[in-house]
Amino acid sequence: MHSCLYAGVAHVYNHWSPMPPLAEQHTRIRGFPAAFTLLRLLTPLKLSYEAAKKQTEPYAKIVEELPQMRRETVHLARLAASQGRHTYVLVNNRVEGNAPLTVQGLVGMLRG
Repeated sequence: MHSCLYAGVAHVYNHWSPMPPLAEQHTRIRGFPAAFTLLRLLTPLKLSYEAAKKQTEPYAKIVEELPQMRRETVHLARLAASQGRHTYVLVNNRVEGNAPLTVQGLVGMLRG
């Protein structure tokens, strides 16, 4: 059992340029270290924040769907929920081009 569980400290899963994929982060930290889970979907992997901004502005549509990111997000959210953990997913416009549409896609996958 992780000692963080008692301190209210959690790893924040980050989908952005310098980080490994979400599933790999989960493997590296060996499970959920806290009673809640937080996933931040910021930019495509290996793409700087500035390049993602340029690619996705004016944030009016999905510029590029990221299926692996979506699958891993849904998998981790389901896994955390199955263990009784609250899960929070924060979505930035720069990850796919339009945060509300990305959220809508994730919700559809969770329901599907």
